[in-house]
Amino acid sequence: MITKIELDILASKYENESFIKDDPVQFIHRFTNKQDIELAGFISSLFAYGNRKMFISKLEDLFKRADNDIANYIKNGDFSNLKGLEYRFSKDYDIIPIFEILHNLYKESKGLEELFSYSFSQERGVKYDHFLQKVVDYFYSLAPKNAGQGFYHMIPNPQKGGAMKRMNMFLRWMVRKSAVDKGIWTFMKPKDLLIPLDVHVARQSREMGLLSRKSNDYQAVIELTHKLKEFCPEDPVKYDFAMFAFGVELKK
Repeated sequence: MITKIELDILASKYENESFIKDDPVQFIHRFTNKQDIELAGFISSLFAYGNRKMFISKLEDLFKRADNDIANYIKNGDFSNLKGLEYRFSKDYDIIPIFEILHNLYKESKGLEELFSYSFSQERGVKYDHFLQKVVDYFYSLAPKNAGQGFYHMIPNPQKGGAMKRMNMFLRWMVRKSAVDKGIWTFMKPKDLLIPLDVHVARQSREMGLLSRKSNDYQAVIELTHKLKEFCPEDPVKYDFAMFAFGVELKK
């Protein structure tokens, strides 16, 4: 099994500004306003699956359509120029309703931070996926009746037991504060976060001897996060960078 010293070296080596340019986290670094940052992060996380170059290109197109003024774009509520936008499973008729729900959220509240913070406070001390369920249920409650697979792929249901990688990645961006993560939300602590588990992270963590579970699901997320807490109880998710680094170093 990899040691704490080795993990810390890998994490610190790659958690720097050079990491940003090839990662979807780059989009939150284009903004300074809090609502712009959280909206840019949330929207970027929805598209962050599949081929990295492809979804970053798609996000470039999306932010260009929003005139790179994402908070005002959401608040204005006219998403007609998103027609024709699609990415893999999700077509424009899947994507536009999510923007409409975000418009409703910012019209009726302070936005994503209030939604996540309220959900977290209600479920504190209960299972983490219950907290995310409350967030997801808000989107489902306003989803169109004919919402299809593309909508539900972008906003997955924690009840299905999946890893919720993109949601956990978004929370890492918002809660941790570092050269890479913005850390603009304070209702959670880094110790409350779960590792964003995708195929790459799962494979590397098994090669490191940190994960025994074979399925890349919610239980694997819990197992890996608990193992990483043995190395750093206050900030286990910082090792997300070590998982990325391990693969890069092996290729070298």
